[in-house]
Amino acid sequence: MATHLITGAGSGIGAALTEKLAARGDELWLLARDAGRASQLRERFSGARTLVGDLAEPARLSWAFGHQVLPSRLDSVIHVAGIVELGPVAETTVATWQHQLNVNAIAPAELTRLMLPALRAARGHVVFVNSGAGLRVHPEWGSYGASKFAVRAIADALRAEERPHGLRVTTVYPGRTATPMQEKVHQQEGASYDASRWIDPASVATTILAALDLPPDAELTELTVRPGA
Repeated sequence: MATHLITGAGSGIGAALTEKLAARGDELWLLARDAGRASQLRERFSGARTLVGDLAEPARLSWAFGHQVLPSRLDSVIHVAGIVELGPVAETTVATWQHQLNVNAIAPAELTRLMLPALRAARGHVVFVNSGAGLRVHPEWGSYGASKFAVRAIADALRAEERPHGLRVTTVYPGRTATPMQEKVHQQEGASYDASRWIDPASVATTILAALDLPPDAELTELTVRPGA
């Protein structure tokens, strides 16, 4: 039985992945932004344990975890949570830049740092669920894309730095996926939303499982997932 810490377990890709891992009996630790959200996650995913920490305030994660019991061993930390705000660079405020960088990039880096002892103990795996915007940025995607390019850099550096400790690091780049975030993107774009056009979150979850379940003699470093025909 493997032990996983997952962010973003409440919806979309994170929820689909959590359901798959729970179904096979793995031990789950789910990050929640507050105590109320943690209670909802425990009710939804029976047997799961929770940690409370707000990704929007990465500087406070260490303090928050100092008041909670942490896992001593982690086979994986899976970063799924994220936010998106679209807009041209000419109209994007500092607050918008900072909020997306905090949640999408700085918090995953800090969470990984805090969990490295547990990951090293298990020779574990860190998975960053990035975005197609972490590879190529289109107009009005500048601030979100910048946060995802940062995640790509964090993953690449971490992979090289932690190889001596036996850690594997995988970045997954999903295309448009039928999640609440994608519905919000369509609203910001002024476009109608049809979930059937996009990747099912369960398909991305299956991709993540493929990386996690690969034997330890190999490592999937980057995976790109795009909507099918």
